[in-house]
Amino acid sequence: MSRNDEPLLCVRGLTRTWDGVHGCHDVSFDLFAGEVLCVVGESGSGKSTLLQAVSWQAAPESGSVRYDTREHGLVDLASLSDARLRLLARTDWGFVRQNARDGLRMRVSAGANIAERLMAVGGRHYGELRAVAGAWMEKMELDLARLDDTPTSFSGGMQQRLQIARNLVTHPRLVFMDEPTASLDVSVQARLLDLLRRLVADLGLAAIIVTHDLAVARLLAHRTLVMQGGRVVESGLTDQILDDPQHPYTQLLVSSILQS
Repeated sequence: MSRNDEPLLCVRGLTRTWDGVHGCHDVSFDLFAGEVLCVVGESGSGKSTLLQAVSWQAAPESGSVRYDTREHGLVDLASLSDARLRLLARTDWGFVRQNARDGLRMRVSAGANIAERLMAVGGRHYGELRAVAGAWMEKMELDLARLDDTPTSFSGGMQQRLQIARNLVTHPRLVFMDEPTASLDVSVQARLLDLLRRLVADLGLAAIIVTHDLAVARLLAHRTLVMQGGRVVESGLTDQILDDPQHPYTQLLVSSILQS
């Protein structure tokens, strides 16, 4: 993890609710380049809403999100046009969804899924696009011979790796992941987590990962936020939080893992 004086992402007082009650309330944190932050909590704790608000898929009701853009430094996302936000999402950000089918185009080839983001930022040479897509297939431990197969013929774990490749091909600096392993069986989860850990380290990615699984936080995250009822109840270094939880809710989460 590289830590400069300026954060890559600066979140202050973020609130987003769906019915005036459920959602996230008054959340603040900084994320630095190359840092992995896990947001943990039970279903309904507000962690997925927080991810949507931070990534501007659902604009917050109050608070601010500032991002260190390549061109202008730290910029409030509220000041950016819809077109600029879309460009940011296609280039400098990635968003990996829990169900890979929601993050892929299921009727086009695996190679086309990966190359599509490059085309969105100006890539046009068919041979080069195909070569880059193939390289990412191999990086994600997918059979290069399946470059022209559609995702419908892939297993769930393979689809998730394909979705990750689709997001990383433009070399984003920040990736949002919403329960990336939740829909996979245990053996496939372990393989994907190992791959994610290597990718994050090799590419120097910053990531915000939402999960209910503390083992994911333990393996991947430098820091962890624990959410309950839409609010952050504990935050800090992941090992510190999991080895010596201070808040009763965090203690409950940790003890439930130890007993399972």
